[in-house]
Amino acid sequence: MKIIEIIKPDDFHVHFRDGNILMAVVPETIRHFGRAIVMPNLIPPILNGFDAKRYKDEILDVIPKSNKFKPLMTLYLTENTRTDELEEAYQQEMIFAAKLYPAGATTNSEFGVGDISKIMPVLEKMSDIGMPLLIHGEVIDKEIDVFDREKKFIDTVLDFICSELPNLKITLEHITTKEATTYLQDSSINVSATITPHHLALNRNAIFNGGISPHYYCLPILKREVHRKALVRAATSGNPKFFLGTDTAPHLKSDKESECGCAGIFNATYCMSILAQLFDNENSLSQLENFTSINGAKHYNLKLNKEKIKLTKSETPITFEKTLKVNKDHINIFNPNFDVYWKVSTS
Repeated sequence: MKIIEIIKPDDFHVHFRDGNILMAVVPETIRHFGRAIVMPNLIPPILNGFDAKRYKDEILDVIPKSNKFKPLMTLYLTENTRTDELEEAYQQEMIFAAKLYPAGATTNSEFGVGDISKIMPVLEKMSDIGMPLLIHGEVIDKEIDVFDREKKFIDTVLDFICSELPNLKITLEHITTKEATTYLQDSSINVSATITPHHLALNRNAIFNGGISPHYYCLPILKREVHRKALVRAATSGNPKFFLGTDTAPHLKSDKESECGCAGIFNATYCMSILAQLFDNENSLSQLENFTSINGAKHYNLKLNKEKIKLTKSETPITFEKTLKVNKDHINIFNPNFDVYWKVSTS
């Protein structure tokens, strides 16, 4: 038996949704994480500080008073976002960051940005006041292959933003390609990236193994094995530019298996166990704490969590629950399809 203890981690990319789903999934995140950046792509989206405060209150209502978990709220950028409202909400600590969704790039992103030039004044203000920008980094041009949309975004949009606003604190979220890891390594200190457990664990074969597997469908979509290996190298390297953002994204089982086939993987329940196994496989357990608990906090100028968690390695694989119950429906819980021997406990 092997035991390690690390600083309580943070999840810097979470989808809690709302209503019954929110009540079901919040406990799965707060069990192991001290903080989380909460995404704003609800229907309707979180467009201002008052929306964010109302949503934060809904989240806090689900959290026991004894739990010190802190949700960090975000604002959904549109081409109509007002600079003065954004600045006021940030200064009053109603929001922590703003999220850039290219219009139509992912779930509930139809209100997002179609022309980056139209939000440059907002991004300039964010740079001036030190407000982080979170980016879903994919172009939406239908002529660009879905597997190439991240690279194209980096080449044409991200590089432009970084050149125009070198002081803007940017997180390129849920990166999926070797090209993204290279760009991040060569970029300024202000630009970092999150990586998800499912992009570390799987390549695109998982979507098509034995037929279509809708529960492995996410956006950005899983990529080739060469890209997965590049992500693993980045995550386990200790490079402070890379840190955990699970992009845990719950959808009801009935919606995932429908004609829609919603994009998103719910991975909060066993995230830390899966990561410990992945890092163990790479003989890099010494870097797990940096990836999950230190690098992201430093990027966002946050104090490290004071609490700790323990991870224990057993001789037999742990058993994964298959689903999370939500009223009469269920949400599939992510299973990476390899044995996981690590179990988490708080200390």
